[in-house]
Amino acid sequence: MARQWSEGHSTSILCVGASSCPEGLVASGSEGGQITIWSQDGTIGGRMTLPGEDDITSVVFSPTASNQLFASHGDTASVLDPRNLKSSVEDFRGAGEEEINALALNETGSALAVADDSGAVRVLEIPGGKTSRTLRRHTNICSSVAFRPHRPNNLVSVGLDMQVMLWNLQKTRPLWTLNLQDAAEDDESLHQQRPGQLFNPPLVHCVTVASCGNILGCASEDGRVHMMRIGSGSKLEQQGAIKAHSQGASQAHFVGFLSHPYWLVTGGNDSHVALWDLSKHPVVSPEGKPQGAAPQHRKRRSKAKRKEQTQTKEQTAPQEKETDEEEEAAAEKVTDKPGPKLSIKHSDKVNWLCPAELKGVPSVMVADQSSSLTVYPLSQL
Repeated sequence: MARQWSEGHSTSILCVGASSCPEGLVASGSEGGQITIWSQDGTIGGRMTLPGEDDITSVVFSPTASNQLFASHGDTASVLDPRNLKSSVEDFRGAGEEEINALALNETGSALAVADDSGAVRVLEIPGGKTSRTLRRHTNICSSVAFRPHRPNNLVSVGLDMQVMLWNLQKTRPLWTLNLQDAAEDDESLHQQRPGQLFNPPLVHCVTVASCGNILGCASEDGRVHMMRIGSGSKLEQQGAIKAHSQGASQAHFVGFLSHPYWLVTGGNDSHVALWDLSKHPVVSPEGKPQGAAPQHRKRRSKAKRKEQTQTKEQTAPQEKETDEEEEAAAEKVTDKPGPKLSIKHSDKVNWLCPAELKGVPSVMVADQSSSLTVYPLSQL
């Protein structure tokens, strides 16, 4: 089932990125400044070690220029040519105030967001690397950042201060801020614990935005993926969560190449990788109707059919609760069948996940504590 991509690194791989350009290259970065370029079949296309040998914490391909790959190491963001990986094309030194944790590019490739240990988010103009904005509101490490699709001036940042912030780059104050600890305390269903279960605060490690631009997912130390829906006027319309992992959730990425835009792949410190169908989640679909499905499928869902499904679910719910309490807990707030559609027991803690179509096969690449990448197919869906 799984394939190993080996011999590209000698140290633990920390991050992975996939190009949207026709060549479909993959880049991985590891401890000690190592960067490797892979073809879609796992053949190594190039390798280099950046000067200074700082850990590579993020790699992002330009969505518009196939010869541009951005990599963060220390407080520097470097521009590389993935087809000619000999030395960096350009280095934006001091792009971060402290060590950079994550990079993100907007859809036009004209803005690079840099999240760092100081909690600041800097936005650099591309090309050139000139700082156009510095956003300071996080009180702890800013761990992850993402632009909203279709809105190149909207940015989401998250951090170890348990804050989620939506920014308009025309302003220096966030449009809104959500404290996940406060949100969890307000929602009793989010802090029901089984005996012996330890409570971890919702420090946020990773943020992802669905292709519609309105649904956010945040992988957090409490094992949950906290979800938000952005409504008209960029207001926070609804928030909820799924219990995704028994330990901290380190990664969450919406998958853009399956049957609808609300498939989510997650990874955690429990060494599990899971794939979730969130099309019926209350945050995605307030009325409980699946979002993102093809129109003809929606037309076929008659009232009688929905009523029949509701009755069936009511009849089977008690049995599910008795037979698999843990699985039900893992699907908290999911209105369809409980639990993930696919659950993979990986061999190690997950450092990074990267969903991609590799030679036409829907896949997820997993980076862990080892120096190899593991590729799992999602084709059984």
